[in-house]
Amino acid sequence: MSPLPLSGYRILSAEQYGAGPYGTMFLAQLGAEVIKIEPPKEGDTARAVGPHFLRPGESVYFQAFNLNKRSITLDLQSSAGQQVLHRLAAGADAMVNNLRGDIPDRIGLTYAALKDANPAIVCAHLSAYGRDNERARWPGYDYLMQAEAGYLSLTGEPDGPPSRMGLSMVDFITGTIMTIGLLARLISARATGRGGDVDVDLLSAAVHQLSYPAAWYLNEGEVTGRTARSAHPSVTPSQMFRTADGWIFVMAQLPKFWTILCTQIGHAELATDPRFATPALRLAHRSELTAVLDAIFATAPTRHWLDRLEGEMPVAPVFGIDQALDNPFLRATGMLDTVPHPDRDALRVLANPIRLDGERLPNRAGPLLGADTEAVLGEAGYSAAEIAELKAAGAI
Repeated sequence: MSPLPLSGYRILSAEQYGAGPYGTMFLAQLGAEVIKIEPPKEGDTARAVGPHFLRPGESVYFQAFNLNKRSITLDLQSSAGQQVLHRLAAGADAMVNNLRGDIPDRIGLTYAALKDANPAIVCAHLSAYGRDNERARWPGYDYLMQAEAGYLSLTGEPDGPPSRMGLSMVDFITGTIMTIGLLARLISARATGRGGDVDVDLLSAAVHQLSYPAAWYLNEGEVTGRTARSAHPSVTPSQMFRTADGWIFVMAQLPKFWTILCTQIGHAELATDPRFATPALRLAHRSELTAVLDAIFATAPTRHWLDRLEGEMPVAPVFGIDQALDNPFLRATGMLDTVPHPDRDALRVLANPIRLDGERLPNRAGPLLGADTEAVLGEAGYSAAEIAELKAAGAI
């Protein structure tokens, strides 16, 4: 592959757990040198997340968020650690953190704290609720954002309890949004020589993802609620249906797909049934239509219906995680990768979804704790004696 688009950029990141590391992993996979700053001894808390470990303190979970990075240990709360930070910042393009909102200012990770070392540095902050409001000191996690932003009220069956999404999608989208803001500011900094702060918080990102239900409520007062079978709130049939051996998700989002569905399942008469003749009528008679289609789909297994519908209209099997990851299509498209790790010759990882000129981005295993400390400090001009002194003082 030709040089990656972010080759030559150096990103420092005081990051932990999921949201920040997920975002910076994209930067690392796109070619940036991402230097992960971790507390001495314990490192990123993600290293201790079980139940699966490559060695004590080195979890498989950690690998999901830290491919292609370097790791140094540095005590940012010590004066010696701050001196190292400023020296590293002088040669970096950005300083990222995903700490509690009140911490970046306290430990000197803001543009105001680092601009004397590097006027062009971009400081990106990912926090739970922001750095400049009454919640700045509040800890917060993805699940809380799903609750407060209304996601739980949209997820699950109508007669069941509110439910969260099965993955920490607020973490992931916030990390992604952070990288967008960071990249935009990096372009500006390269052009002007002046950096600055970029802020994103989990709750704002979560609320922003409400998208069209937010527009409906803010302008029309409509409160979108849960629908049975994970159905689309205003289009039908666009939901799950039972088959003889499982479930299938069918999405007749456009009128033409309703006609195709009826033809392909062998019931063309449904397309002209007066109860279902228009999108509005199908929505008004959603329960009746669900019963009719359930009866049809229940007569054959999922694979039978996929063979009839795939490529003709939007349709998918409802997989478990094992089936999803064993899907031959992922192997065919290169979404599964293998990287060497000191504790496992062939560690299986996911590829980045971005492709450049048709090629997947290259992967390296996530680093062991502090694996690059001496190398990074040596590159910053520290002698072996100075590095030994920092180590003896507990600063690295």
